[in-house]
Amino acid sequence: MGLLRGVARTAVVAGTATAVSNRVSRRQAGRWAAQEEQQVQQQAPPQQYAAPPQQQYAPPPPDAPDPDADLARLQQLGELRASGVLTEQEFQTQKSRILGL
Repeated sequence: MGLLRGVARTAVVAGTATAVSNRVSRRQAGRWAAQEEQQVQQQAPPQQYAAPPQQQYAPPPPDAPDPDADLARLQQLGELRASGVLTEQEFQTQKSRILGL
């Protein structure tokens, strides 16, 4: 009977050790996955939708030409083109309107 008792005890200890080891492994894997997910979220913040900038057009020129006002409008158009609000074609169209070409 002593041999059978020793074998049974060894089987119980080995089974318990295996169950504990598997539980520890699953728990550790879950922690690592949570850490990786947290690092990914910190590295790449969620992108938010940004509305495209509204296009601004210069008002039509007044009846009496004013060189200072025309120059100011051309400078404003140049800034809008440089910032990417106006395309080159839109810039040229507005420039022609201001200069009366």
